[in-house]
Amino acid sequence: MDWHTLAPKVTSHVVASAHPVEGEGGVGSVRQFNFTSGKLELLDADKCECKSTPVEGGGIGVAIEMATSHIKVEPAADGGSVVKVDSTYKLLPAVEVKDEIAKAKESVTAIFKAAEAFLVANPDAYN
Repeated sequence: MDWHTLAPKVTSHVVASAHPVEGEGGVGSVRQFNFTSGKLELLDADKCECKSTPVEGGGIGVAIEMATSHIKVEPAADGGSVVKVDSTYKLLPAVEVKDEIAKAKESVTAIFKAAEAFLVANPDAYN
């Protein structure tokens, strides 16, 4: 929900900076990241879910025609959380699907592991 604030802290090698560009942080708001800008399509803090669509950068126009990411955090039976990420990509013609999917999965997994490590090390960061 607050990824534009957390991402530069936990994935500074990927996201050097980020900030809101347009809107008040709700659905339709646009957030600028150093490598991409993305439109927030869904934000539900009560359900811990959001959906965004990159507008430019991050492979848009190079390998990817369009993409969306739907992220939902759910409680786990052990008291922790389970993060579910559903990403949809429409690749440009002649782009090898297998390579791009593998790259995307590796990138998303690394980002969430970095976020998890930061939040475990800083349990009061969002209190």
